[in-house]
Amino acid sequence: MIVRDAGSDWLLISQSDHAALAAHLLRAWTIGTLPARPTRDAVLFATEHHDIGWSDEDAAPTLDPATGRPCDFVSIPVGRRHDVWRRALAALAPQSTYAAALVAQHALTAYRPYRNDPAWTSFFAEMERARDHWYGADTRPDGTSGGLLDPQGADRLHFLADYGALRLGDVASLILCNAWTAPQEQEASHLHLDGDTLIVTPDPFGGQSLEFDIPARRIAARRYGSGDELRAEVARAPVERLRVRARGAASTS
Repeated sequence: MIVRDAGSDWLLISQSDHAALAAHLLRAWTIGTLPARPTRDAVLFATEHHDIGWSDEDAAPTLDPATGRPCDFVSIPVGRRHDVWRRALAALAPQSTYAAALVAQHALTAYRPYRNDPAWTSFFAEMERARDHWYGADTRPDGTSGGLLDPQGADRLHFLADYGALRLGDVASLILCNAWTAPQEQEASHLHLDGDTLIVTPDPFGGQSLEFDIPARRIAARRYGSGDELRAEVARAPVERLRVRARGAASTS
């Protein structure tokens, strides 16, 4: 769950909708090696579904008892964060082992600040084993061949380049969903927010100006007394559409 401050309200955006936006942005990407990469379809699939493990948490938001506000993807309890990625890999591997490997790499990268935290030691080891297993897998868990989304013989350098594309889409989408104002540098691209528009330098969209609607539920920004009270409030909240945009800017170099 993304919890975006909106004055006297919070806007709640599901992780799956954030991930879908990340994939939409990458599909429009025209620069670099991604458009011609044989693994492009696998990268787009992994990007669109990288947060599939959050679906249970999004369906039943968790209350932070210390603050009375909904837990977002950062503040949810540690054990439940770990379970999210186990569910994601279990859901993805039957469809694409390569996508499962990319998402395991994403878990390792997203939580890198916790690398030396004892509560995370076993999680990092588990995700590293999963990444290496699915990266080298020749078949799906059911014994069938990996198919078009699971390229055979992709070397580690190309795998890391593919993960870089997923991470780029993820960060670009997070900027729009959270309305982050701090500029970001990802994969030789400079990203910053101008109002409701993501500006990317150099222009990756071939001169296009893109528009997207992000589904969100608006609830009052107040202290909720219990998880049940919070979930009832979310269930009552109508879905509204946040209109966001993305466009490229000419390089300043």
